[in-house]
Amino acid sequence: MDGRTLDPKTWQESISYFSSLLDKDDRSARIAAGEALALIFEIGNFKFSGEAKGSSDSSSHDGNNSREFAHIQGLRGKILNQVRNLAVEAAGKGSVKKDLNSQRNSFRDILEFLEDGYSPETSMKIGGESLNTTTWCQLIQLKFLKHFLGGGFVKHMQENEFLHEVFGFTPKRKQFLGVEHRISSREKRLYKSPNSGLNKARTQLLNKQRMLSQDRNAGHYAAGLGEDEV
Repeated sequence: MDGRTLDPKTWQESISYFSSLLDKDDRSARIAAGEALALIFEIGNFKFSGEAKGSSDSSSHDGNNSREFAHIQGLRGKILNQVRNLAVEAAGKGSVKKDLNSQRNSFRDILEFLEDGYSPETSMKIGGESLNTTTWCQLIQLKFLKHFLGGGFVKHMQENEFLHEVFGFTPKRKQFLGVEHRISSREKRLYKSPNSGLNKARTQLLNKQRMLSQDRNAGHYAAGLGEDEV
């Protein structure tokens, strides 16, 4: 890691915190924590595959970083065991089968990524075109937008250029066969209002993009993929 990378202690604390959430009873909290861990490693601040990170420099600073990296790698076995267990967790009394299956599927994807470096790939049809995700970053953003926008998700994906850029998605243009499509004054106000669902989602997504961009600039290591960029 170069000097621009965030303090390893910060990542150590974040990983420890999300690891503790994997033991919570709430399945949605477990899944969110697992995805957060996958995202942390994907954005490239250090390798999860266990390569040594210490510097040959004997300075106190590098020595501290080396110890902190060693501790981070020490968390690897614990997290992998947690993820493996959650990927095959048996149904307990009162368990909702749908929720359990969702957890298993999520943690199988997370386990494959942490062990082999393969991010889950998804595809969905929107207006006849495929919207694909190939990274945890894209998948988590897509899930957030679908939940936030609800029934308006498809419309926004078809018409919003910002979302097209985020996901590399090019929708089919609707043909109105000579009928001019006019937006009412009320629709324009709602579309432009800072309180509209679209603008709120755009603001939150921009904030997420900004944070992820800063983290990508700090390092370019994919989990288990050597020096390949995410």
